[in-house]
Amino acid sequence: MALSLEKDGIHLWFAYPDEINDQALLLSYADLLNDEEQNRWQRFHFARHRQQYLITRALLRTTLSCYRDIEPKAWRFDFNAYGKPEIAQSQNQTGLPIRFNLSHTDGLIMCGIALTHDVGVDVEHKAKDRASLNIAEHYFAKAEIAGLKQIPEHQKPQRFFEYWTLKEAYIKARGMGLSLPLDQFSFIMPEQQRVQIAFEPGMQDNPDHWQFWRLYPSPQHIAAVAVNAPPHNGFRLSACKVVPLQSRLPLPISAMLASSNNHSLA
Repeated sequence: MALSLEKDGIHLWFAYPDEINDQALLLSYADLLNDEEQNRWQRFHFARHRQQYLITRALLRTTLSCYRDIEPKAWRFDFNAYGKPEIAQSQNQTGLPIRFNLSHTDGLIMCGIALTHDVGVDVEHKAKDRASLNIAEHYFAKAEIAGLKQIPEHQKPQRFFEYWTLKEAYIKARGMGLSLPLDQFSFIMPEQQRVQIAFEPGMQDNPDHWQFWRLYPSPQHIAAVAVNAPPHNGFRLSACKVVPLQSRLPLPISAMLASSNNHSLA
């Protein structure tokens, strides 16, 4: 039976590639790929990257089939002018089209699913070397750089990734990639309050049209979700840990969320 997804719901699917090593299962994932995906999969030099790509595509295809009576292998995708993938128009003719977004990093793959509203997700591994004030000074907004400088040194790596994942989630929801300058919008994360976004005049966007969540899906990972919808819509998040074609386990979303996000569930 197909899963139900309400207009005010966002489903988050997490796969942990280091835990998926059954060769027969991985071969079954390969059977789901189209020709272009097969070619890209084979071009990865390292086995770890091939496995991550394979599981990512299997996660997307099997997840979408949870909501529509379409076989995982049969899904087709189009791309917008900036390269963002979306379900092919011929397969999304129902009154409630599915929106999705993918992100992956070492040890974790994340897929976000929503109806009608554009959604963006990003996940990062906290051990990456990217977390530095030097990187922030090149890409972040002035207010974010100032915020990083004001907090204790041991808190800076986590705050860096909170900013980074939120920024990535926003530009992915917009579907315009890095054509959107990262220093022209900034995030405000007050204690016990909703994450907010602010725009420079040239961005031509309205902060009241967005909702954001920060998540901590494992001790090693930080993630973010963005949806193009006003806060009064009252979106609900839910999460599952999945092994594509094998198992699905609900995850307690409240345990993943930053405390300032918790009220956004209602």
